[in-house]
Amino acid sequence: MLFHLTRVAEQPLHRALGLTNGEYDRICELLTREPNHFELAVFSLLWSEHCGYKHSARLLKRLPSTGDRVLQGPGENAGVIDLGDGEAVAFKVESHNHPSAVEPFQGAATGVGGILRDIVAMGARPVALLDGLRFGAPDNHFDRAVAGIGAYGNSTGIPTVGGEAVFDPSYADNCLVNAMCVGLLPAERLTTAKATGVGHLVVLYGATTGRDGIGGASVLASQELAEDAADKRPSVQVGDPFTGKKLIEVSVELTERGLVESLQDCGAAGLASSLAEMASECGLDIHLDRVPLREEGMEPWEIMISESQERMVAVVRPQMLEALTEVCARWELHCTTIGEVTDSGLLRAFHGDEVVGSIPARLLTDECPRYDIPRRPRPAPRATPPWGPDNERALLDLLASPNVRSRAWIYERYDHLVGSRTVRRPGLDAAVLRLRPSLRGLAVSLDGQGRIASLDPRTGGALAVLESARNVACAGGEPLALTDCLNFGNPEKPEVAWELGEAIEGIAAAAEAIGIPVVSGNVSLYNDSDGRSIHPTPVVGCVGLVADVRGVPGAWEEGDVVLLAGEPELSFAGSEYQALYGELGGEPAPLDLAAEAALIRFLWKAAPLLTLSHDVSDGGLAVSLAEAALHSGVGAELELPDGPLSLFGEGGGCAVIACPPDDVERLGSKGLRRIGVVGGDRLLGLPLSALKAAYA
Repeated sequence: MLFHLTRVAEQPLHRALGLTNGEYDRICELLTREPNHFELAVFSLLWSEHCGYKHSARLLKRLPSTGDRVLQGPGENAGVIDLGDGEAVAFKVESHNHPSAVEPFQGAATGVGGILRDIVAMGARPVALLDGLRFGAPDNHFDRAVAGIGAYGNSTGIPTVGGEAVFDPSYADNCLVNAMCVGLLPAERLTTAKATGVGHLVVLYGATTGRDGIGGASVLASQELAEDAADKRPSVQVGDPFTGKKLIEVSVELTERGLVESLQDCGAAGLASSLAEMASECGLDIHLDRVPLREEGMEPWEIMISESQERMVAVVRPQMLEALTEVCARWELHCTTIGEVTDSGLLRAFHGDEVVGSIPARLLTDECPRYDIPRRPRPAPRATPPWGPDNERALLDLLASPNVRSRAWIYERYDHLVGSRTVRRPGLDAAVLRLRPSLRGLAVSLDGQGRIASLDPRTGGALAVLESARNVACAGGEPLALTDCLNFGNPEKPEVAWELGEAIEGIAAAAEAIGIPVVSGNVSLYNDSDGRSIHPTPVVGCVGLVADVRGVPGAWEEGDVVLLAGEPELSFAGSEYQALYGELGGEPAPLDLAAEAALIRFLWKAAPLLTLSHDVSDGGLAVSLAEAALHSGVGAELELPDGPLSLFGEGGGCAVIACPPDDVERLGSKGLRRIGVVGGDRLLGLPLSALKAAYA
């Protein structure tokens, strides 16, 4: 209880809740009085780093976020892009890092549940999930997170179709679990969170409210982890995927039938955050004693900031309440009117007849502090050239390494076919979903950079964009828009502040070069453990439109010509080769953004002519060729330089493509190099059986 905190804390209550002395003074100034305990708890959550973006909001303005197809950009639960033909796609990536570090199963599972609700809140039906996982090793902690993702996604019937898994000691004590969701909706049915209409009702529906997750956004997600991280388990939410499934179906039906005026997920900071955002342009009176509880004796502040999962808040016209209640009853979900929309501008909370808190709503959102931290560049460590064995041995070593080997052992635990939309399954570049009943499709990818960003965060940010867009293009998709998840350490450290600013600049420059906006995203800071920061890790999701899913490249075939598209500069700095045979350091290869954009355009336009199209990324060209051969089940006779840098170096955009001999001329010749012909059961001097054994 807050009163108990007052007695036992060796520091003032506002400090125990994560607010600085200056922030507390500012709250008193804005209110023209001291806040009571309830109000202080609400401010501590809404002004936390997790909810308020205190150290990143100004930097994020650098990202391009507008375009002809943008129906909803940053500022809502998810971005929405017009697909034409009356269809739209809503998508976003979110982090659930600190909860997953403390309790990996529930942390990862509720990360999936939260991103599903973000998409539902836009009036969309979720159709696909992707997950970006970064752990110290493929150990039990990682296994539990994978189990949590599978348990929630599989139970709700949403296919997990892509993502990535990266292992590095940097994430040993502070893992990263980034979840992306994609949903579909009619373009004219976009739902927003802002409350409107004085006298309209505020309805809470879904699960009951308990004490799980209290303080998750401030006590857990906005502070560094330390040796006592296990003590923060009560701040980790507990998910119920079957209630989550019912919540999805109810929410979709409510928006389809026009029964709600606005819709908001109950996520980080619980009702406090949801209601503050809804009330920002009007006012709300909320009766907390009406909230259905699953624990006895909950204080008003506990009800207000609980992060219990599977809950949504809707604004409803009074005449629609009966129909809404019927839908919830049919799905056996609690449904309670807890308040009404006012024109007071206040978020006012009652418990019984008592006003327990009254805050001008805009103070919680518009007046959240914004900080500019001094930035100090951190030079990359110098590195000697890595020494490796002969090329054949190096290829086998790379194929067997944790960051390159087949991910089938992970994604086979997920249902990636449920929903009957999956045209291209996980395993090679982007996944493709069919936009039934048409033959159009969506290509989706989620990619990030850690090691390279640790050496040059601007290059790392740009590469995250470019690799995600290239993967979409390799699957035949024209990239339309991006979502980003920025995972960084303590922003109060000048070096981390510099990393964050540089990575955002790299993302912005790459997005501008390929001409697509960033329409949604998330920032996760304070990813530190006992003072040690993770690698700066920008993660970017891309959604692209496939004109005809029948033209998506698949596998190369006997007699096909193999070509390389793109000729970037290469380096071992930050590469998988360096990770195996050297020490992290050096300067990553410079990027040519104009050439990168041209390559992406070529790949999606040429896709209908190609039997195979595969991005060159982790492990370099040799690894990508081996993956293409193993995916296709047939080798190739190739002529390549034998220098390790050419085979295993990493840099900007390059793709392995294949097509029948008669179609080569139709591809043109600019930027293409012919390197061989498909055939046989060997590749680069090795039998496919040896490659397969290493890669499995």
